[in-house]
Amino acid sequence: MAAPDPSQVLGRVTLVTGPEEFMAERTVQSVRASVRQADPEAEFSETTADLLTMATLGELAAPSLFSSTRCVVVRSFEDLPEESVPGLLEYVGAPAEDVALVLVHGGGSKGSGVLTKLRKLASVTEVKSTSLTAREFPGFVVSELRAHQVRIDQDAAAYLVQAVGQDLRSLAAAASQLAGDFGGQAIGIDMVKTYFGGRADAKAYAIADNALLGRPGPALEELRWALETGASPVMITGAVANSLRSLASFKASPRGTGMPDWKVRNLRSQANGWHEGGLARAIRVVANADAEIKGKAHDSAYALEKMVLQIVEARQARA
Repeated sequence: MAAPDPSQVLGRVTLVTGPEEFMAERTVQSVRASVRQADPEAEFSETTADLLTMATLGELAAPSLFSSTRCVVVRSFEDLPEESVPGLLEYVGAPAEDVALVLVHGGGSKGSGVLTKLRKLASVTEVKSTSLTAREFPGFVVSELRAHQVRIDQDAAAYLVQAVGQDLRSLAAAASQLAGDFGGQAIGIDMVKTYFGGRADAKAYAIADNALLGRPGPALEELRWALETGASPVMITGAVANSLRSLASFKASPRGTGMPDWKVRNLRSQANGWHEGGLARAIRVVANADAEIKGKAHDSAYALEKMVLQIVEARQARA
């Protein structure tokens, strides 16, 4: 995230809201960078909202002997004591012109009343750090590499998410690594596989690939390894469901899929032995397994193992 112009943070309040800690921290760091740009000798301090009173805020925002420019970060703003609200609102209504105040709220309904009041004040800029949906993670990767002035195609970005997982900090680090090693080049899926393919093979899509190819042994081995290393059962059922949908689309129109060559090759291998009735049965199996691990089953591992075996059985089914 590029640092905003100093005029957008000094003498103003940046309100950071939402549960995505990585994006929230980026906003905090961008404000700090902006203040440092305005004054390399600026003072930086932070506290938590439960300790915030007008006296402590005054101390934090007061100019030091070395600089009058300050950046104050208040974390866990949802824990602000009720008795501190009036004084804080008074300050935010007329903030010190050489102070950048950052209030970080972790989301949820706690403290929503003061948030509503803050949003009405002209001196407040809100930055929301919302959680990404599954479909948005590849776009995050594209944006990360664009910030490094590196292009990556959508298939490569999706593969990186598959390999690394949906942790934004890990994805940002992976994007930085790719940008450093392939700077100036457009990044394709083969480049991503060079660095992260081994990690992807043990994750959800490897389980799906083996199950769809009718290989119960390797599929179960990958499944057990993935669960032991903390893979989400819901992520696994989601990957298998996506793979089945792709296979169904390929079976319906093998020449008009619009998919990349590597995926077409995979689907062509998986398609042998599958019939329409078997695909329909396998899709029902995955839907049932997904429902079980979301609340009905006491043992997610057993539900997933049963899903794999039933998919392999469905592979030869015609109805």
